[in-house]
Amino acid sequence: MRIAFFVNDLEREFAGYTTTVLAHQAAMRGHEVSYLTPSDFVLRPDDSLWAHARILPKQKWKDRAEFFAALRAPALKPEPVDFADIDVLMLRNDPSIDFETPWAMEAGILFGREAVKRGTIVVNDPDSLGRAINKLYFQSFPAEARAEMLITRNEADIKAFARAHKNNIILKPLQGSGGSGVFKLDASAKSNLNQMIEAIGRDGYIIAQAYVPAAKKGDIRFFLMNGHPLEVDGKYCALRRVAAADDIRSNIHAGGKAEKVEIGRTELAVAEMIRPKLIADGMFLVGIDIVGDKILEVNVFSPGNLKSCSDLAGVDFSIPIIESLERKAEIAKQYAHAFDNRHLAML
Repeated sequence: MRIAFFVNDLEREFAGYTTTVLAHQAAMRGHEVSYLTPSDFVLRPDDSLWAHARILPKQKWKDRAEFFAALRAPALKPEPVDFADIDVLMLRNDPSIDFETPWAMEAGILFGREAVKRGTIVVNDPDSLGRAINKLYFQSFPAEARAEMLITRNEADIKAFARAHKNNIILKPLQGSGGSGVFKLDASAKSNLNQMIEAIGRDGYIIAQAYVPAAKKGDIRFFLMNGHPLEVDGKYCALRRVAAADDIRSNIHAGGKAEKVEIGRTELAVAEMIRPKLIADGMFLVGIDIVGDKILEVNVFSPGNLKSCSDLAGVDFSIPIIESLERKAEIAKQYAHAFDNRHLAML
């Protein structure tokens, strides 16, 4: 299998990132692995789709660190690759961090659609990712699974929402990720509401979300694959993210701490509630953030913490993910691409 991983850029990748873990696992299973960035696509005059890809040598790597060092090595030069020869393209970029280069934000989606036309399996499905490029996608899930939310740029609307929730709300930007621009309003901070609205509103629409008291214990990052909880030997791919004492953000790179967590009926019920939408949209691999019986986020672009989940559970969750992609490539060949990409992404 020839599999390409699409990322924002190589400079912002790290050896412990989920993308590296998956790429290394694919390489160790004997697949040809390549990396693409937003600048690498080429649609030629003959209507063929190519890319300037960084192709990793096919070899047995000593470990993931050696694999990653080879990826970042200056000697690894881009090579032209025809998408007709690429079996799977995995879109693993975060559009929100390319806000200073708007042309790059949707490059994976746009050219992912073209790759689909030429027979490449693209996960997650690029058409659906196009509708999920901001947090409005979150509103398409059942209301029972979501914390109460308001989306507006109107200051009076936000203040009314805050009063209705006794000034106990979360404020964050409609577009963004990783805990950037997130504020917690409570009785002690209500005098700062104007500044919070101004700070977030400079970049667009504002989400006001009812605070879920269970968030004091942190949130749960829970991986779903093919619409179902990712599980190996009875262990779920999940962890609890606990915010630092002086920060409301539980994101690991924002200072949060990862802890082992037991997945119970509540979390499984939430996952089951949103499963139909994920399957319908061809969302092969997603990370959902759960607090109590509510989802706060659904990361369909580049869910992280796969390595931490594996370390805490003592199993390698990257294996079933690559195995599932192998099976999809096999099905595509057996059925001569009879299925559309959105369905194939979930088989």
